[in-house]
Amino acid sequence: MQKVYEELTLAFNRNDGYLSIPAYERIVTKYTTLFEDADTLFILLQAAGYPITQEGDKFCLTSHFTPYAEQKFCVIDIETNGSKPETAQVIEVGAVMLKNGVIIDRFESFVTCTFLPEYISKITGIHPEDLLTAPSQVEVLTKLREFMDDAIFVAHNANFDHGFLNYSFDRCGLGSIGNPKLCSIELARRTIESERYGLAYLSETLELGEHTQHRAFSDALVTSKLLELSFKNLPDYVKSTCDLLQFSRSSRKDRTLIKLNNAHKN
Repeated sequence: MQKVYEELTLAFNRNDGYLSIPAYERIVTKYTTLFEDADTLFILLQAAGYPITQEGDKFCLTSHFTPYAEQKFCVIDIETNGSKPETAQVIEVGAVMLKNGVIIDRFESFVTCTFLPEYISKITGIHPEDLLTAPSQVEVLTKLREFMDDAIFVAHNANFDHGFLNYSFDRCGLGSIGNPKLCSIELARRTIESERYGLAYLSETLELGEHTQHRAFSDALVTSKLLELSFKNLPDYVKSTCDLLQFSRSSRKDRTLIKLNNAHKN
């Protein structure tokens, strides 16, 4: 499904946030199986958190039109018992739902696990007895999937958290993650001057509040505060959620060209 998300997003952005039914069907039917037609894939896209709706005879990417200030952001952090999802698992999840600068919901849970390397315990402060009676991985990830809804997926070094969770979701029969992804490190690099961009360093130097490193909810909470600080330093031309996502991945050359174009318009 990742290819579907990517190709649809590119097409939506090229067409001002809308796609005709034929254009939508051309993209998704490239990935159709005997069990999935275009209508079924639309249901799967929404269930996976991809922000798509149908308006009459066209489809709409809602994040293209939602002001970033009004967008829901699901800020997530995970702790794991290894670095590779193929051989390891999530042991703790922490998440906050942010909208209009306010935390509107929170989620945190240990995940049952029978194997916890000593070095992981030392780094996180999580002990085997914390995990033995915790909810199962399927139970926790199912609740996380429901919690995320169609919010923007945010994490510090998002590729790791998103990749690990995406693999874990798929392995547990929950499908892939369709929520658009925002990396708070990449956004911070474009909005905040700092010698380093590790979460612990930024938390201390920017005085983001009490922080217990390598604990999922505490890391997620600090990341949400960092996200809000980054929002305060965005250029004026970043207005929609799609603007924000594109800005977070933009090169210095891209940003300079946008400034020049805006200056000429004015």
